[in-house]
Amino acid sequence: MADISYKEAGVDIDAGNAFVEAIKPAVKSTFDSNVIGGIGSFAGAYALPGGYKEPVMLAATDGVGTKLKLAIESKKLDTVGIDLVAMCVNDLICNFGVPLFFLDYYATGKLNVDDAKTVVGGIAEGCRQSECALIGGETAEMPGMYSEEDFDLAGFSVGIAEKSEMNRLSHVKDGDLLVALPSSGIHSNGFSLVRKLLFEKLGMKFDDTFDGKPLIDTLLTPTRIYVKTFKKLKPHIHALAHITGGGLVENLPRVLPENLHAVIDTSKIKTLPIFDLIGKYVEKDEMFRTFNMGAGMVLVVAADEVENVLRKSDGYVIGELKMGERGVTLF
Repeated sequence: MADISYKEAGVDIDAGNAFVEAIKPAVKSTFDSNVIGGIGSFAGAYALPGGYKEPVMLAATDGVGTKLKLAIESKKLDTVGIDLVAMCVNDLICNFGVPLFFLDYYATGKLNVDDAKTVVGGIAEGCRQSECALIGGETAEMPGMYSEEDFDLAGFSVGIAEKSEMNRLSHVKDGDLLVALPSSGIHSNGFSLVRKLLFEKLGMKFDDTFDGKPLIDTLLTPTRIYVKTFKKLKPHIHALAHITGGGLVENLPRVLPENLHAVIDTSKIKTLPIFDLIGKYVEKDEMFRTFNMGAGMVLVVAADEVENVLRKSDGYVIGELKMGERGVTLF
């Protein structure tokens, strides 16, 4: 019987080792004083920060979705790692926690060291923006599972919160105002619809000029990370909701008690040009159930704290809470 190697089967261990060496500077740039050890152990280690009376560990996981397909097809891979981190850490802060560390999973048909290094560079940038450490990850080369050009990303972040601060429902009151923090774009939701509309139905191209730059640059604008803003505003807000898949109508009720209803004036939302384009072909209700529409995070704020919140952020008021069945009315 003829000899066969793992490399001939499609898995290159040497490429994997070279990849680990290539990403070490980017990964180490995210470390803080709580990181224990370096890269290459069987598990990442992180010391529990002090200063908490009843610390609670939080965890969130997510991927990038079919936005990743556009990045692969356009060969623009430097920002999807930011998206990956953002989708996790933006969820963590909604439970009044802050991210401590992040791990990623990169699966591909054939490992391209340069491409993978670019992706991880984006992940490291996302971690720096979120002030959390990238303490580990996994790279899987799986020929036959993925084509050679394809890869997938998943990740998760672990954070910490004070137990007494986690139940936000008790803080949310009738008369509280809703403050939108602007999104940077589509973020990482709704791209199956985006791709079908723009490229299949309308026949648009990546390099078509849109809003003063190539369309693909608008579509791949990375998800905004709100961690630093949350840290500044935490004493002034009652709750916050990350506006992802499901939009305002499905995400905002998650932070409301059963007896409060959110009323939002859609004319006050600073909708971005990309949503104006898509909205020419998609019903308004569908738009608001699929996309963030320009509001990537919504804060619930007491009326007497709104001035502080607006002064310390780029937020703006889009509505208020009233007595009624839990839900959202858009007008």
